[in-house]
Amino acid sequence: MTRPELLAYVRDYYSVDPDYPWEDENYVLRHGNNRKWFAVGMNISYERLGMNREGSVDIIDVKCSPLMMGPYLQLPGILPGYHMNKDHWLTILLDGSAANDTITELLEISYEMTKGRRK
Repeated sequence: MTRPELLAYVRDYYSVDPDYPWEDENYVLRHGNNRKWFAVGMNISYERLGMNREGSVDIIDVKCSPLMMGPYLQLPGILPGYHMNKDHWLTILLDGSAANDTITELLEISYEMTKGRRK
């Protein structure tokens, strides 16, 4: 899944458009009601991710329960959260290495974990 495909999916499925709070290409996906982030997207170098590759990659960080992280970290394209709390966030590479089903599953988990309580 690429960045444009991800953003189209989020727009269609969650009715959420990206927010660009830093006036650059990095973005946040927020809940409309509580403004909490359920994902943050960036473009960073593979080197900053600890990978021995040239160039940069689009990534998205999503929230995940620490109890669920282990199996996801064994999958291609999934890393500990970059620039976020590594106990609660995962990084997904948007370079085709992570399966689309895994990406949408992790987005759903993050969305549910951050939606807040209903009164």
